[in-house]
Amino acid sequence: MRDADCRTGDLSRFADPRQLMAYLGLTPSEYSSGSSVRRGGITRRVTEQLAAVDRGGLELPVPGPAQPRAAATAGEQPKPIRDIAWKGQVRLCARYRRLARTGKPANVVTTAIARELTGFVWAIARQVTVTPG
Repeated sequence: MRDADCRTGDLSRFADPRQLMAYLGLTPSEYSSGSSVRRGGITRRVTEQLAAVDRGGLELPVPGPAQPRAAATAGEQPKPIRDIAWKGQVRLCARYRRLARTGKPANVVTTAIARELTGFVWAIARQVTVTPG
């Protein structure tokens, strides 16, 4: 996700995760007229800068013992970041399995997971101080 951070700039400029989701095009479409508001599916209108990241795919490992490389990298991170990342991994894996089990199309499942993953990325970005270089 470091690539996405470089392409979106400083994530602290987004006041809440919904703003980041909207920037990335992971928000529901809306049809409104007067007092009537109807929401549709997620638009998946990914910004041009993130098209390459989006095409990279989304892989969710099964929660459990960490892979050696992932464990080494995770050990370098502060505890609050590791806690958010683990919470995200457990939640997103369970959600992925639940959505896939219901027979949802793969692109719908992946888009839903990407939207929720954005919230966890935003939460981690709030914990980190970005230094240029």
